Amino acid sequence: MRLHLLNVSYKYKDNNMNVSISGHHISVTEAMDTAVREKLEKVERHFDQIQSIKVILSLDNSGASDGGKKSHKAEAIMRVSGQEMFVQALEDDMYKAINEMADKLDRQVRKYKTRQERKKTQGAGRDERYQDTTPAEAVPAA
Repeated sequence: MRLHLLNVSYKYKDNNMNVSISGHHISVTEAMDTAVREKLEKVERHFDQIQSIKVILSLDNSGASDGGKKSHKAEAIMRVSGQEMFVQALEDDMYKAINEMADKLDRQVRKYKTRQERKKTQGAGRDERYQDTTPAEAVPAA
């Protein structure tokens, strides 16, 4: 049995986010495309500085020949401010895999956003520590 690689790619622009959805050993249906888009909207609500997301939906038939279940995999590579984040989810149903992938991506985005906000607030505190606290009348006039 020979497997053919089917690579269908959809690109669309949501606000600032460029999304590419492709299939590997599976054709991406309109319903899958819609499901991915809806789930990624939730991620974008938490963080609006996402540059691009590449989603790869694939079907692994390796366990199917000996009676095992086919495993559906959803992977996402997200580019944010020069950094890349990667998540993947394996499930027995493609829509479950898409949901899990989106949840993992959302958690990573919220964690990243929290770290960025913490860096900003800690950076402001450092400036205050190094300010000159000597009273003006204690400084000799030149």
